[in-house]
Amino acid sequence: MNTRAFRRSAVALAAFSATALVLAGCAGGGTDEGSGGDEEITLTLATFNNFGYTDELLQEYMDANPNVKIVHNKAAESGDARANYFQKLGKEGLADIEAVEIDWFAEAMQYSDLLAEVPDSAKGRWLDWKEAGATDADGRLVGFGTDIGPQAICYRADLFEAAGLPSTPDEVATLFDGDWNNFFDVADEYKAATGKPMIDAANSVLQGIVNQMEYTYTEPDGTVIATENPEIEDAYNLVVERAIPNSAYSGQWSDDWNASMANGEFATMLCPGWMLGIISGNAPDVKGWEVANVFPNGGANWGGSYLTVPANGKNVDAALALADWLTAPEQQAKTFVNAGQFPSAIEAQSDPAVTDSTNEFFNNAPTGQIFAERSEAITVTPYKDANYFKYHDALQNAVNRVFDGTEDQTTSWNTWVTEVSAF
Repeated sequence: MNTRAFRRSAVALAAFSATALVLAGCAGGGTDEGSGGDEEITLTLATFNNFGYTDELLQEYMDANPNVKIVHNKAAESGDARANYFQKLGKEGLADIEAVEIDWFAEAMQYSDLLAEVPDSAKGRWLDWKEAGATDADGRLVGFGTDIGPQAICYRADLFEAAGLPSTPDEVATLFDGDWNNFFDVADEYKAATGKPMIDAANSVLQGIVNQMEYTYTEPDGTVIATENPEIEDAYNLVVERAIPNSAYSGQWSDDWNASMANGEFATMLCPGWMLGIISGNAPDVKGWEVANVFPNGGANWGGSYLTVPANGKNVDAALALADWLTAPEQQAKTFVNAGQFPSAIEAQSDPAVTDSTNEFFNNAPTGQIFAERSEAITVTPYKDANYFKYHDALQNAVNRVFDGTEDQTTSWNTWVTEVSAF
């Protein structure tokens, strides 16, 4: 876990206008005071996947701030957003508000001086570890926490039933209650009965396993342990030997992967809360998707993001006000209902809109209760430094090569070792 102490800034960023701070203190609802008075402002918001920022939610803010127009641009996945972010950060071309995914947020923190500071009135809103991860060495908090990613298992009950497997959420929770080898044993059974893979993507399994390790590729003192870490090597071998034969794809986010949520090419997905909106969005007419309150080997967090405001933007004060509003507890409760984004704001986690929430698409699953319990099951938060994304992406590519047949298991591992040495 990242144990860097949480430190608060002694003073607000001098560039903040008084009106922006007024709005920040009223995060439950916007006023035109925090958005430049009567001056018309267009704010660009850049996210990826599905943050739950529906047109209706954004319209709420625009109705309360008639001088503000919000243009929401969504990248297909976080890797596309990352490439754009680091190409333009400190230059021109970024949105007024940019979403950053947790796997590359430490990389962004190298350039925290290029990001505007979160107002003092918002500090303390989020889980300690979430806030600490966005606090730089000078004590400046530069990221507005959005969600965290406690994981369950999403599965197709109709496909499980056809395969002769238990199919109710309670039964499936019992079925998968065990270690990763137990998970793969069920996958073998499913494939033997149907001739099809049970798992969506091999690299999603790699992600799930790695997210249960405290130290993966580097240690806090900067020591690189990537190729020497037996846990990483074991994870790679397990995924290659047991996940690949049971997976429809090597990686996620392709058009074919999206379509497969509807066509039944696979039957299970490792499922952080934010994945619910992706599944329902890609398979709106499918009736068989369910959520089981279980995860192999205990619990794990996958993903979660921050909103950042580039300090050289054209509308920094207004952007800070909107980012503040979007990540306030009231709005985090709404985004959970909209897309399963489990809140990082402490107050939102106990909001009845979250705790009592059910998801109609997933057969009215008690998703608020499920993901609250999955959050409590998390015992490890992996340490991620500025190079985490680079090492992990290279290891995922090693899995890709084996899946595609371009290299065998040993050769692909050795290729990864060579790449890490070059880093």
